[in-house]
Amino acid sequence: MKRPHSNNYFIKANTLMPGGVNSPVRAFHAVGDDPIVVTRAKGDRLYDADGNRYIDYCMSWGPMILGHGNIKVLNAIRRAIRNGTSFGTLCPNEIRLAELVQEAYPSIELVRMVSSGTEATMSAVRVARAYTKRDKIVKFEGGYHGHSDQFLIKAGSGLTTLGTPSSPGIPRAFAENTLTLPYNNIGALAKLMGEHGHDIASVIVEPVAGNMGVVLPEPGFLETLRELASKYGTVLVFDEVITGFRISFSGAQGVFNAVPDMTTIGKIIGGGMPVGAYGGKKDIMKLISPDGPVYQAGTLSGNPVAMAAGIATIKEIKSRPGFYSEMEKKTGHLVDGLKDAARLAGKRVTINSIASMFTPFFTNRPVKDLQSAMTSDTKQYAQFFRLMFEKGIYLPPSQFEAHFVSMAHTPSDIDRTIRHAYDAFRKI
Repeated sequence: MKRPHSNNYFIKANTLMPGGVNSPVRAFHAVGDDPIVVTRAKGDRLYDADGNRYIDYCMSWGPMILGHGNIKVLNAIRRAIRNGTSFGTLCPNEIRLAELVQEAYPSIELVRMVSSGTEATMSAVRVARAYTKRDKIVKFEGGYHGHSDQFLIKAGSGLTTLGTPSSPGIPRAFAENTLTLPYNNIGALAKLMGEHGHDIASVIVEPVAGNMGVVLPEPGFLETLRELASKYGTVLVFDEVITGFRISFSGAQGVFNAVPDMTTIGKIIGGGMPVGAYGGKKDIMKLISPDGPVYQAGTLSGNPVAMAAGIATIKEIKSRPGFYSEMEKKTGHLVDGLKDAARLAGKRVTINSIASMFTPFFTNRPVKDLQSAMTSDTKQYAQFFRLMFEKGIYLPPSQFEAHFVSMAHTPSDIDRTIRHAYDAFRKI
């Protein structure tokens, strides 16, 4: 594929923005290529500045569960935008979306709308600290909860090693209040909580990890988290920014036998617009201003246009009987085809999947945590990405990301993806 216009755009972008992008993975550094510049999207397709089209398995990193340019979502945006783009005051749409969120998540007794997943997770942990009057939090290796200081932490191999910053600009003293554990390690979790539980304000976890690639919780992991959080009076936060409305109508909470004290959501509830939310038990959420002393505000929180897009998306999901079973069937067809293609091509690939999320790891080991995910051959993944990209298949430009299927993906497009994957596996 020739991409002269995309290349020229990217050259210009590099003179204007760090790395030429507004989010790092878009620069394609991990796969050794220059990025495409997308000018429009429809259904399961992206179209670049040179007129090339791609079957999209990023889906804007998850929110486009109905596909790009869904007509009902676009019509809802058009209706909302005729009345103005921002009011800076309470509007009916944010009340309606809050109702839909509470309907889907019984654990969310009160909810606060924000403009991003990072805002949601940052705010949830702040409230948890106020509620418990403690400072320390626990996160899991490979779990990404946005780019606020407390989450950009990398721990050493020691079980209770104090966090050290993984990005310049984060004060070490701040980082020391974040403890990090291996995902799915119940023994390490129990030991840490036994030693530090009464000092820990919050444990935050992606109930299904999506930012080291898709990694599922092993049996008992989330249940143990719930039990230990309750035992030590720690606020358990499920980061469902990715899994919310993605793996079921009630996210991970509708699939696994564990209920958090607080939940963060985003992506799908914005229908492609910038939206996040956090919520939970009433006695915790009542601490937020103006009801309580914990301050959090946002000019564009509850934006009427963004709320309209989210409402339309969730209503469309609700209106389609068997929506999630159909999505799972599509993804199962694709994942089974990719596994067969890799086996026939003689490549060792582990594919983790749940509902409409999946990740192919270029390793022969089961992937259950960051350590096992890191056994993946990233050079082979980069080759695979480039070979698929040249055939018009757009995958995440990093080994350690979730892939997403939408309702717009057709059986023929999935079959085409499998055929090209077999050819790509053979050439690696």
